[in-house]
Amino acid sequence: MTMICDLAKGKCKPCEGGVPPLTDDEAAQLLATLEGWERKDNLISKTYKFKNYYETMAFVNATAWISHREDHHPDLAVGYNQCRVRYTTHAIGGLSENDFICAAKIDALLTL
Repeated sequence: MTMICDLAKGKCKPCEGGVPPLTDDEAAQLLATLEGWERKDNLISKTYKFKNYYETMAFVNATAWISHREDHHPDLAVGYNQCRVRYTTHAIGGLSENDFICAAKIDALLTL
């Protein structure tokens, strides 16, 4: 099983379709390495909570930077003191390892 530290050190691979999404078992194994992430159908999500709007926006900006560097972008729902992050790989209509790599990288932001 891939560990979270391994996922956070990973690099997203370009995905333009033509490859199958992860199987349920593969997705479950990767999800088990992430704390607080949930799977629903073809996406994984987590809601992060903060003290105030400034901290929320700092997190959003750091998430945007990671997304740009990995060229893999989540859907974000931003509120005053929280941000919900959702990942799926649209090109394949399901989950890929890229979703879990980015989730681990975002989790690692909070340990810096």
